[in-house]
Amino acid sequence: MTIHNKEIYMLEAIKKAEENIITGKGGPFGAVVVRDGKIIASVGNRVTSTNDPTAHAEVVAIREACKELDTFDLSGCEIYASCEPCPMCLGAIMWARIDKLYYAAERNDASRAGFDDELFYSELALPADKRMLSPTQLLREEANEVFDKWIDETDKIPY
Repeated sequence: MTIHNKEIYMLEAIKKAEENIITGKGGPFGAVVVRDGKIIASVGNRVTSTNDPTAHAEVVAIREACKELDTFDLSGCEIYASCEPCPMCLGAIMWARIDKLYYAAERNDASRAGFDDELFYSELALPADKRMLSPTQLLREEANEVFDKWIDETDKIPY
């Protein structure tokens, strides 16, 4: 059996997920960011060890890769996740401009293990006023004044 690089990177993400169970650092999730065939970041989920609900493996990997590459733009990178990313992580991957996402387990596998990924995907498919957390908009005009200033700013770094 031939193992290709993509499978090696995915096995690394899965290994990080398993290490998390052994070390107790977080949930059973791992992620690896790769650029030009080189692993830039390889991490496990750190939610429980850092008391940070946003410290999912993909988000931590993105943070570490950005630090390592000294950029907020991870164009040219791929991410390997041991599980299909939750909506937050998928958004982070897209904001980071990562070129390609690979994942192993599916969100319903995570749901079977007690994680809310499928619930969150279902909630986002609903109209905002039908969700568990129904938002209330306040001070739109005041907030748009800030966007107007941003639009007029000549010395900004777009992202």
